[in-house]
Amino acid sequence: MDWHLLGLSFITVFLSELGDKSQLAAIALSSGSQSPRAVFFGAAAALLLTSLLGALAGGAVAELLPTRMLKAIAAVGFAILAIRLLFFNSDEPLT
Repeated sequence: MDWHLLGLSFITVFLSELGDKSQLAAIALSSGSQSPRAVFFGAAAALLLTSLLGALAGGAVAELLPTRMLKAIAAVGFAILAIRLLFFNSDEPLT
């Protein structure tokens, strides 16, 4: 097992999920629930399944495209999202 890759994946997903809408949904569900443990296990199972699907899809796409091209596509996609969030998706003007 590649421990470095395991740690890098954990840190990346952990930091990207902090304050994410899925975490806020889990907070909302557990606040109105008598069983926060069930909310935890449901949310954990959902995150595991989506991560599994992402890893499988990434592995399949990596067979078709070179890694450098995948990184470039991801970088362009994130840049487009950032530009849209900064300039085109705000009701409030930047101050």
